[in-house]
Amino acid sequence: MNPTDRFQRVLGTPELILFGLAYMVPLTVFTTYGVVTDATGGHLPGAYVLTLAAMLFTAYSYGRMVVAHPYAGSAYTYTQKTFGSHVGFLAGWSLLLDYVFLPMLNYLVIGIFLEAAWPAVPAWVWIVVSIVVVTTLNVLGIKMVSRMNLVLVGAQAAFIVVFVASAFAHLADSGTPSLTAPFFGDGASLSSLAGGAAILCLSFLGFDAISTLSEEANDARRSIPRAIMLVTLYGGLLFIALAWVGHLVFPDLTQFTSVDAAATDVMRRAGGAFLVSFFTAAYVAGCFASAMASQASVARILFAMGRDGVLPRAVFGRLNTRFRTPATGVVIVGAVSLTALVITLELAAAMISFGALVAFSIVNLAVIKHYLVDDGDRSTGSLLRHGLVPLVGFVLCAWLWTSLTATTFTVGLTWLAVGLVYLLVLTRGLTRRPPALDLTEDDVEPDLVSQA
Repeated sequence: MNPTDRFQRVLGTPELILFGLAYMVPLTVFTTYGVVTDATGGHLPGAYVLTLAAMLFTAYSYGRMVVAHPYAGSAYTYTQKTFGSHVGFLAGWSLLLDYVFLPMLNYLVIGIFLEAAWPAVPAWVWIVVSIVVVTTLNVLGIKMVSRMNLVLVGAQAAFIVVFVASAFAHLADSGTPSLTAPFFGDGASLSSLAGGAAILCLSFLGFDAISTLSEEANDARRSIPRAIMLVTLYGGLLFIALAWVGHLVFPDLTQFTSVDAAATDVMRRAGGAFLVSFFTAAYVAGCFASAMASQASVARILFAMGRDGVLPRAVFGRLNTRFRTPATGVVIVGAVSLTALVITLELAAAMISFGALVAFSIVNLAVIKHYLVDDGDRSTGSLLRHGLVPLVGFVLCAWLWTSLTATTFTVGLTWLAVGLVYLLVLTRGLTRRPPALDLTEDDVEPDLVSQA
């Protein structure tokens, strides 16, 4: 491999964890707060417990595949190496759904919130400005993104501290309701919790994105799996805690101004107009951080597919010689994100849900095939770590599949059909294998390079 097509290894475990948390957006619990609270009959924290359990198994599977294949590309690379290039292509195509549409979703939310705060400036202006700034930062390098993430995640952390303090001050004056009711109180059912959990999978997009940085991480086989598990655990516990505090402050679902405005109602009751304004600022900062992280991730997925020749190599498979970033992919994703000017939140969320569960499901299966079948390691320990754990992860993901909406399936299957047509053209009716780059350790693990 040409040295100019190698990433710089500048990320340690703390930076990887920060990247994952920025991608997930700690305040994302309030994005679907009212929707899932309503769907679960007031048991959002319980639904988050179920989602976290499912995601921990899948996060472990991602970590095991990073050990086997420490390359950029995430589920696309793992599937290609394990199940072959045809299946790998379709997995990568599905993965593009959640990676491409997540930055778009963030830009859309940024426009909505900032237009509400400053009605004189239309949403499209905020969207375009955000896309230009985020795209520029991603072209300049992952270190620049990491530094910005530290500031933006810090802003969300400051808000969380103020929110929790305000909430408990309010509870001290008004009295504390049942501490366990938000988890399994009256009206809780497994089916309603599962329906909420299927929606909440969106909250955990971020642990898998860490795997796209395998070629920019120091000691990827150790740092990436560790960061994936820690981000999943930290993020899940934070989501549960914030949802629980919110339900204690505002336990009566019938008093929400509207399902979509539920988070604002909670903030107003806990801390008045000040907390509502602080929430808006912190939430927009979180969306900005997530947009940076998600755009960086999808550009690396496109780079991996371009490097393999599945997508045009001259366009996607080269790094910028100055910044050592997949600049062309970053710019293209920024251009596609302009669709945020016309797309709806419902459609974007539907496409993200489908792509995420495809990736999660197939990575769990890849662990089983790689370690138990291809490597032939069927010791007791391996059967537990590489058989039982990913199997449970796959079953839980399959269960969440049953709770997806008809719109999600329609959009997702249509996207897959388009990918299949492209694959048939690329392989001349499956008579040829899609191009694949045979990576070796020397290709992706050059001497460590520092970045000024």
